[in-house]
Amino acid sequence: MKPYAGVHPKGSSERIFDFRLSQARQVVENTFEIISSVFRVLRKPLLRTPENAQLVVMAFACLHNYLRRSKSSSSSYIPPGALDIEKNGRLIEGSWRNAQCAGGFQHIRNVPRRATLQAKDIRTEFTDYFTTT
Repeated sequence: MKPYAGVHPKGSSERIFDFRLSQARQVVENTFEIISSVFRVLRKPLLRTPENAQLVVMAFACLHNYLRRSKSSSSSYIPPGALDIEKNGRLIEGSWRNAQCAGGFQHIRNVPRRATLQAKDIRTEFTDYFTTT
């Protein structure tokens, strides 16, 4: 999902949506980097059908959540200071970004393209949801 283009006034629905999208993206990036550093199979393309690849990634996400919540493994799986945090609107990068395993992903070439009408409608629905709850 893409943020709204441009700068929007403080408190506007577009700015709220962009902020929430940024937070969600940060959580997903942290999680996937940590998972890929532990389960190295995720550092390269999965040679699976899209349906099977989705199941594999979901299984790793469930395992990640279990390891984070488990009292016996949470401190060793993700030590304090490992995750990115935001303080006073500034991003403080976690230690996982400096690990040797970070950077295992290939950068995808940015190809400008217009979003479909359906994608814009979905973004509008999320925007409405975030500003009414």
